[in-house]
Amino acid sequence: MTDTVPQTLTIDIYSDVMCPWCIIGYGQLQQALETLGGEIEAEIRWRPFELNPDMAAGGEDRTEHIARKYGRTLDESKGIQSHMREVAEQARVSLDYDGGEDPAPPAMMWNTFDAHKLLTHTLDTYGEEKQMALKLALFRAHFNERRRIGERDVLLDIADAEGIDREAASAALDDESLAARVRAEERQAFDSNITGVPAMIVEGKFLIPGAQQPDVYVNALRRVAARAIA
Repeated sequence: MTDTVPQTLTIDIYSDVMCPWCIIGYGQLQQALETLGGEIEAEIRWRPFELNPDMAAGGEDRTEHIARKYGRTLDESKGIQSHMREVAEQARVSLDYDGGEDPAPPAMMWNTFDAHKLLTHTLDTYGEEKQMALKLALFRAHFNERRRIGERDVLLDIADAEGIDREAASAALDDESLAARVRAEERQAFDSNITGVPAMIVEGKFLIPGAQQPDVYVNALRRVAARAIA
């Protein structure tokens, strides 16, 4: 009897590091992949999507932003965030501040275009594993540490801590051709009718929209795997 070799699927995840549902969806996907262990493995690449491409450099308070964008009161905005924290806990990820400062820094929304450039540069230069490490570090910096990730020096500090060459990363942030590529990928998402994130493209053509329960991912990935070998 021989061991079965797991089938490998590529998953391109369009997401924004400001997006709580994106880290929740990633946690749910990881639970699904645990269920599929020995059956299906995934090569994950993160693709750019800006929830707020016109966000000012100074950012915006998160509670006020949600209230303004979705036409809610501040109390309703806080309730939405409380619900998201509960869902995140079920997905085994955290949206809670744990940076140790008292009082905690304000929870903010930032412009994330530079973060997407840095993620694209990291995928190009180092590959998927290092890009994954940076993406998770950016999620952690935003949600758990409340760092100012719209600022260049903060981004470079995070990249440096993940073993990404700081000088090359700085040059990437100034690279107009890289900026054009990121914009092109964002347009590609819209051309593919992706208007919200997370959006997962499996094997380059099968879309799984939104953050889904683990069993939804399990079933979807099994269907794609079956088509791939049919």
